[in-house]
Amino acid sequence: MSGRPVKRSLTLKGHRTSVSLEDEFWQAFRDIAKSKETAINALAAEIDVERDPEVGLASAIRVFILDWYRDASST
Repeated sequence: MSGRPVKRSLTLKGHRTSVSLEDEFWQAFRDIAKSKETAINALAAEIDVERDPEVGLASAIRVFILDWYRDASST
């Protein structure tokens, strides 16, 4: 585990944006998108629409991932 964020580009509603997440979060994000049978850009766009404007996209993605795995472990 490196712990260093890795910047990657995503396309949200036709616009490119960069998001910095640790490798472990990127992998978890890809795994969730795959399990939901959706593209990672589409999942990021959903999170973007639902997030509080005061919260950065990277933070919103991390919280989404955390909530996903919390929900999965409670069932």
